[in-house]
Amino acid sequence: MCDISQSEEVKATLATVDWKNSTKRNVTNIYTSFLNFLGQQWEAPRYNAQPTLPFIPTEEEIDTLIAASSPKTALLLQILKETGARIGEVDNLKWEQLDLQRRTIHIIAEKGSNDRILPISLKLVAMFNNIPRTNEYVFSTRKHGMRRTYEALRKRTITKLANPRLKRITFHTFRHWKGTTEYHKTKDILHVKTVLGHKAITSTMAYINLESAIFHTADHKFYVKTAKTVDEASKLIELGFEYVQEMNGINIYRKRK
Repeated sequence: MCDISQSEEVKATLATVDWKNSTKRNVTNIYTSFLNFLGQQWEAPRYNAQPTLPFIPTEEEIDTLIAASSPKTALLLQILKETGARIGEVDNLKWEQLDLQRRTIHIIAEKGSNDRILPISLKLVAMFNNIPRTNEYVFSTRKHGMRRTYEALRKRTITKLANPRLKRITFHTFRHWKGTTEYHKTKDILHVKTVLGHKAITSTMAYINLESAIFHTADHKFYVKTAKTVDEASKLIELGFEYVQEMNGINIYRKRK
């Protein structure tokens, strides 16, 4: 493409190639290190990374992957869905961090985030109870093994359902989904900050834009259910339905499709 011994040629090539700014910045940094090794310098061009919104799947797509998983992988994905935790935080999860009676999970932070104690659903409690406790850690497989297992599952599910969108759902996508949906439900950015364990509110502010971009342009279609008893209402709330109103003694709930 160009003579890398000539820094001006490298600079001219970077100016013309159809690459993202983030890629050009990485190449620039590598080339700078190469020149430093040779005892040379250059006036490096500057490239600011172009901000992009992360992919946010539908809840149905997330639940499809969970349903297609083995019990252990399904447990992992359900934890990511309900807590928005990082995969490293779940990888290090110990049984002692769970209080299944109170239905809470203690997420011990990584990457300079804050620890947090979060509520979990009855569904997740049941999933924990169905997993044998072989040692102090919930997951004996480390995150690299988890990722390989998940990617194989995802590939099979994509083929079966002919839905290429599923390929964009990584472990970290669950965190983005949680932040976006929590802000959509609460409109409380400080609440989202607490759930995700962010130290700086600036890290959380992106979910305001994400929520606006996704939900305000989406078709507002809902699943609608009714409940006559407290038990029926509790089950609907556990499934993510929100109360709308009461009519003739029957409570109406809805959940976005």
